[in-house]
Amino acid sequence: MSTIDVTLALVVGGLFAVGFYLMLQRSLMRIVLGFLILGHGTNLLLLVGGGTPGLPPVLDGASADPDRIADPLPQAMALTSIVITFGLTAFLMALAYRSWYLTGNDGVPDDPEDRRIGTIRERADKDQDTYPDPEPDSGPDAGPADDGTQQGGDR
Repeated sequence: MSTIDVTLALVVGGLFAVGFYLMLQRSLMRIVLGFLILGHGTNLLLLVGGGTPGLPPVLDGASADPDRIADPLPQAMALTSIVITFGLTAFLMALAYRSWYLTGNDGVPDDPEDRRIGTIRERADKDQDTYPDPEPDSGPDAGPADDGTQQGGDR
């Protein structure tokens, strides 16, 4: 593994880290920028995964050693990724602009339904801590067992 491979691996890791960090923010513009940086990291990862550059895959009828010919698949996947990233970025920018136009800011608000469910869950946890369930009796007249048979008493 050469120095340039390690450097590119660190750059790809940094782009992924920054992209995910920005995508976890509350601002729509930061989310879009995080998506863009994540797309650039993916493109670089595809190109690094292609290996070292070699001869062109098409050689005007001349034969060449197959080990020296470059693999065109990573380049094709990177071009496809660029097109997909561009299309999704345009869509996300349109959604972000529309949200800013309607609300006047680019922040992502909390979902009231999530807040309500969280409050109900917190109350249930608090009640569980305040009023714990009584321990089941294990005496001879304890009632039905888990396997459906009666415990204790006369049969």
